[in-house]
Amino acid sequence: MRTVYVNGEFVLEKDAKVSIFDRAFLFADAVYEVTSVLNGKLVDFDNHMKRLHRSMKELNFGTKIKEKEFLEFHRKLVSLNKINEGIVYLQVSRGVAERDFAFPPSDTELTITAFTQKKKLIDNKTAKEGITIITVDDLRWKRCDIKTIQLLYPSIAKTEAMKKGADDAWMTQNGYIMEGTSNNAWIIKGKTIYTREADNLILSGITRRAVIEVAMKLNYKIIHKQFTVQEAENADEAFITSATAFVTPVVKINNTRISKEKPGIFTQSLREACIQQALATLK
Repeated sequence: MRTVYVNGEFVLEKDAKVSIFDRAFLFADAVYEVTSVLNGKLVDFDNHMKRLHRSMKELNFGTKIKEKEFLEFHRKLVSLNKINEGIVYLQVSRGVAERDFAFPPSDTELTITAFTQKKKLIDNKTAKEGITIITVDDLRWKRCDIKTIQLLYPSIAKTEAMKKGADDAWMTQNGYIMEGTSNNAWIIKGKTIYTREADNLILSGITRRAVIEVAMKLNYKIIHKQFTVQEAENADEAFITSATAFVTPVVKINNTRISKEKPGIFTQSLREACIQQALATLK
């Protein structure tokens, strides 16, 4: 049985409890981060903390986190649960308060929880075979740049994709692809990589930034612009990025096969380079 973290304590998952009046439970008033674990160590932890700070600031969370303490309990969770490869899920809620739409006082104590999951991040089926995608309308709110736990619509989109025999969905607005349910979307034409510019309508992924750095080192041209569903279906290659997917090939979009429905050569090169860069950030 796993050991989890709840407000400064390490407890068995069966004993973990959060108040019914917690704002995460009542309003989804919470933010989160998912940090990958490779070789028993945390990947790119500092950048995850920077994004967590930003999310909290955008939502006017009054209390600031102490990164050293967060690093310590992340490491301890990894150790206690013997995680060699997997993730640490971290959630920070505004805290416990009487139910009211207005935010409680800024000195309300945060609710901080975390747990681990064992996952095969490097050697897995999706990396070897690629994934299939359908496109759906993007019906989310307009602050997708904040990593909140408001994930019901992405869950609906992912479930719809699986019902149709696909692995995931890319959400679209006015015919343009925004992002996946939990990942950023990319296409390749020749040696040019296209990804949507980061604004309030998508989450700027930690892995997204790493891939941009890696791609430039490999002499790829990066263009930040919207691309249409049709442009994606006509791409030479396509892929997604996220903390757990790293770079994962997309081999089919709707009914269109991409790169002969096999992981593309350029995508595989990017994945290998991205993983090597991730290994250099272990903490």
